Amino acid sequence: MPPIYRAPMRARDRDDVPAGAGAQHGVERGLVGIGPGEGEKAGRMRAAFVDLPEGTFVWTRVLDGTYRLGRVSGPWRRDDSAAARAVGLCDVRPAMWMARAFGEDEVPRAVAATFARGGLNLQRTHDAEAERLTEELWARRDEQRLCDG
Repeated sequence: MPPIYRAPMRARDRDDVPAGAGAQHGVERGLVGIGPGEGEKAGRMRAAFVDLPEGTFVWTRVLDGTYRLGRVSGPWRRDDSAAARAVGLCDVRPAMWMARAFGEDEVPRAVAATFARGGLNLQRTHDAEAERLTEELWARRDEQRLCDG
């Protein structure tokens, strides 16, 4: 079963970008991303992001507070575009996102809990039930339209 990650897509070095803006940017452009950072920890986080296997599930929250489910679908690249800089996301990977948005009561409990704790970093959700439910939701994507941006 593919792992699942919380992907807040928030810049770790900026306070002027509203919560959900980076996620909105990523979903609309068919990307998942992380913001820059400095030091050893930032380097480890970037390396972990780069090394995520294709097919990894990612959950994010967009501007309206709803959750979106996606999957990593390609290799890492640097994005220095003005749009990426505006939301503070420079390390990105292609992702397929389900067009359907999910409410708080529709996502696996462990996923909601990782977002409730806050944080700006990509983080694996270690919960077998959340992994199972995420895979079930993705399997029903044929009932939904996938969007690559």
